[in-house]
Amino acid sequence: MAAFSFSRIGRSMRGILLPTAAVIGFSCLLTYFFILYQPTVGPGISQRLGWQAWDTVATVDYFDKEPSTPKVTGDPEDGQPIPANDDETDWWETTNNQPWDTTDDIESYPLDVWAPLLSHDTGLSEIAIMRCMMSPSLVGNLCAPTTTVEQDAIKGNWVRVDRDLNTQAGLWNLNIYYRRTRRLDIPLITDLRLLPANETPEPLSDSWVKVDLSIRDGVMYAEPMYLWYLPGKTMNEMSAEEKANLITEVDVLFGEDRPWYGFEKLEPPVAPEKEGKQESVYVTYRRGVQSVPHAHPLHFSRDGKFKVLQVADLHFSVSRGVCRETDIDPCVNSDNLTNTLLGHVMDEEKPDLVVFSGDQLNGQGTSWDPKSVLAKFAVAATDRKIPWAAIFGNHDEENGDLKQEQLRMMKALPYSLVQRGPKDIHGVGNYILDVKSADASKTSLLTLYFLDSGSYSSGYLDWLGYFFPTEYDWIHEDQINWFLQESSKIQPIQRPFTPDTGKDFGSIWNRQADQITPTTRKLAKPNAMMFFHIPLQESYGTADRDPRTGQLLDIGLHGLEPSGAAKKSDGMFDKGLKKALESGHVAGGSIPEVKVVANGHCHITEDCKRVNDIWLCFGGGGSYSGYGQIGFDRRFRIYEISDYGETIRTYKRTEKDEILNSYILAGPGAPLFNPRS
Repeated sequence: MAAFSFSRIGRSMRGILLPTAAVIGFSCLLTYFFILYQPTVGPGISQRLGWQAWDTVATVDYFDKEPSTPKVTGDPEDGQPIPANDDETDWWETTNNQPWDTTDDIESYPLDVWAPLLSHDTGLSEIAIMRCMMSPSLVGNLCAPTTTVEQDAIKGNWVRVDRDLNTQAGLWNLNIYYRRTRRLDIPLITDLRLLPANETPEPLSDSWVKVDLSIRDGVMYAEPMYLWYLPGKTMNEMSAEEKANLITEVDVLFGEDRPWYGFEKLEPPVAPEKEGKQESVYVTYRRGVQSVPHAHPLHFSRDGKFKVLQVADLHFSVSRGVCRETDIDPCVNSDNLTNTLLGHVMDEEKPDLVVFSGDQLNGQGTSWDPKSVLAKFAVAATDRKIPWAAIFGNHDEENGDLKQEQLRMMKALPYSLVQRGPKDIHGVGNYILDVKSADASKTSLLTLYFLDSGSYSSGYLDWLGYFFPTEYDWIHEDQINWFLQESSKIQPIQRPFTPDTGKDFGSIWNRQADQITPTTRKLAKPNAMMFFHIPLQESYGTADRDPRTGQLLDIGLHGLEPSGAAKKSDGMFDKGLKKALESGHVAGGSIPEVKVVANGHCHITEDCKRVNDIWLCFGGGGSYSGYGQIGFDRRFRIYEISDYGETIRTYKRTEKDEILNSYILAGPGAPLFNPRS
């Protein structure tokens, strides 16, 4: 009887549960297809009603034609453009990457994707603020403003600014949305305001529009604040000056430092700074087309000089920075203090290239929004129109965006020479820059290699999910092979180089040629330098001895901190650096192509040590935001290359303007290479 009862109960439960499960499953299926599912957009979507490609056909130019830019030239000594005659134009001034050159096809930029790194010329027609209980990256357009096909056709599709205003505080995600249009008959936004609930824009006109939702929605105990926008004239009605003042992009900045290049802060902050607890949040916007200035190709001066400033381990944060181990008192806002010092060093040294050698970002939970940090790390160079390159360190990828995205952002900054490099080997940012002669031959006189030495090779997760590294990464075999392959492509030149005196500035070349010290000529690759963050194990090995004096070739301070090299190695020193010779000819000996390897990573190690004819140099810590040691002044390493690439001298400049350990690493006056075995 009991068995019979249990059987009846089982059948009853099955009869209830199966239909219930079917209903729930069918409901989930409907929810997925009609709400969550976002179909992949194919090429045919551009032909349906609502796609704004139909609106681009017009007989009116978006921007009035400006007078053609006069041809200019510049003196490599000071980098200042001056009027030039057609027959005296430097070759680097006639390349396509001029700061005033806008070769991008702006009209091809997408309208329905948030891409703030692109210099859009199209205006915005409408703005909204929306809350979402889940991250929009997970639910797509589920939380986007409501719309119709007709509204999309007229005003443009809704675009989400992919920056959560409530990242630090708030009960839900909060994002700005806008519409962008190429139509010429739609009023476009010309101004923005942020005002408390009881205030209106002044002077108040009927055109001002108040966004329905508070921009502080979801933040407990925060007074409501509302975004207002002003639709103005249509594109057809605007003058060239009015078009240049259109609001063309919106972004969000975290922290009190300057916004991304070309953007302005909208005051007041959405969320004010609370020291030690919360960074400020700003809406930022861009007006008109803000073309990013490009660097000229790297070149020696006419008297054969080129200077590199290495900036190691900035360790910048979203905040204005916290000072570490310094005798400056008081010391506040260390990131800003470091940028001030760095600007002073650049003014004194006037480098031709600045190399940021890794750990631009502090990581460790303080650089959680890399874009806000990257907006400020290179300003000392960009404000002075100095070309710059960068490599990644172990801390750069600890928080926030991956290296690939960070590199994409760095490439979009003024005067950047950063490159992605090959995608089929370890690391991001393995690339080469060459420095050419200033004469018409444009001969490559110096090769600069940049490699990504990685972050961490192993570690563990604690019970809260935080990663704790235990070992550093290293340069891998595929990177070594890439370096050797690229080195084999370098064409040998007659060294020492003599500029072409038959063309351009003949009298100047003749005067400079008289200053070149006569020496034996040879056919060999130009000298090379290499930059990567984490040092090799050989940096802590036994130094060569100077054949002239018998002294160890180890110049500068070391031993103040443990080794910063990785425990593992794929043999970059023996299989890479020692194998890449400047000449393949037997008579050329075994002189390495790369004369200097420049590292960062170790802030209070700053020596240059020659090992097997290759100099291994540390930059030394230059930032008040990175760890240091009381009494160890912040410092920067300079490489002064002269004699058209033949001579490499290095020294350090401290925060007190002291010049330390000036020493010739290669060229006339340098220690002789070891005899060939």
